[in-house]
Amino acid sequence: MRFTDKKVLITGAAGGIGTTLVERFRAEGARVAVADREVAGIIADAHLPGDLLEAEYADGLAEAARDGLGGLDILINNAGVITRGPVTETSDADWSRSLGVNVEAPFRLCRSAIPLMADAGGGTIVNVSSCWGGKAPGPNHALYCMTKAAIASLTQCMGMDHAHQRVRINAVCPNEVNTPMLRSGFAKRGFDPDEAVGKLGETVPLGRIAEPEDIRDVILFLASEESRYMCGALVEVNGGKAVA
Repeated sequence: MRFTDKKVLITGAAGGIGTTLVERFRAEGARVAVADREVAGIIADAHLPGDLLEAEYADGLAEAARDGLGGLDILINNAGVITRGPVTETSDADWSRSLGVNVEAPFRLCRSAIPLMADAGGGTIVNVSSCWGGKAPGPNHALYCMTKAAIASLTQCMGMDHAHQRVRINAVCPNEVNTPMLRSGFAKRGFDPDEAVGKLGETVPLGRIAEPEDIRDVILFLASEESRYMCGALVEVNGGKAVA
């Protein structure tokens, strides 16, 4: 029960990693506010549906979570989108959506959450970056890699800037994860998702790609007192597979 009475806000709460985060935080005693476009079916303590591309919603989310939960101790910036292909195949809409969800929304949430946490004596923020961009660039994902590099750099800067306020900010950097978002990407490109996930797993030294729980548990570690001396860290979770 590492999170007894802790108040947690999770974005992207309806996604593959998000749903496991909500369940585990609540199982370990936390009160959880969930944010996503649709959160009605999620068992949580506060439901804050909305679109992170809307600046007013993103700006007000931390305060809404604090008011709904009676405080805000932990923020998990888990929401994210993937745009595939080189820049020559990237539209203005791709650009706006990717930067809006992957960079601007976490920026707005951190900007509003940090003062709330500092005033309350401290807190923890975990951002979700990626091995792709956050640690190294990968092919045919130019926009995605750029946004994940941006959130990784922002995490490192904020980790230094706000440690003195007892607000610890770190990021997890996953490689491929077996989520609905990954599977839908395979389906859109004409691949059988089960077969594609299996073949992708053969490229990983551990013999499989990550499951959402593999990433969830690292996020929980970074959010807990077990990582109390970590600030501005980028934690790579890749099964031994480097970005090539």
